[in-house]
Amino acid sequence: MGIKSYQNPAELLVKEYLLADSFIPYTSIICGICACKMVYDLTQLFSSVYFKSYPSLPKIQRTEWSNRSISTFHAMFITAMSLYFVFWSNLYSDNQYAGMVTFRSSALSTFSLGASVGYFLADLGMIIWFYPSLGGMEYVLHHLLSLAAVAYSMLTGEGQLYTFMVLISETTTPWDQFEMVS
Repeated sequence: MGIKSYQNPAELLVKEYLLADSFIPYTSIICGICACKMVYDLTQLFSSVYFKSYPSLPKIQRTEWSNRSISTFHAMFITAMSLYFVFWSNLYSDNQYAGMVTFRSSALSTFSLGASVGYFLADLGMIIWFYPSLGGMEYVLHHLLSLAAVAYSMLTGEGQLYTFMVLISETTTPWDQFEMVS
């Protein structure tokens, strides 16, 4: 009897929130992973053509270079989307929509967060695959926590404004990459 009372609310949560419009979240995650793979491959191609010393680097340094390009690409994408949603979009303006701002979302905001989840999954996979060359346990923990927070916001539609506000900090990522290369 006790289990039945929890079963209906759990089913309701899954049906109405997590799987209500599953096309956008899950497609955007796949698109994010594919974009990471594409940026990785294009970086290898362009680097070998335009940087004469690139082919002579050890394999792990070439992998790290390509991995940093993925991080930079993600940072530029999610910063642009975050700035748009926080400062220019009407989605979170008080006079545009009724209801609490913490429960507002759109197809584009959900897709943007899903692409970010795809990035965190792809990057986490690379960090684990090449562990500890691409980063230690602090990178794994950072990616797991970021993945959980962004995925929760994407799947439930809750707190997307605040998630985008935090993701604006990704604007510092390309500068971190340049410091490490210098």
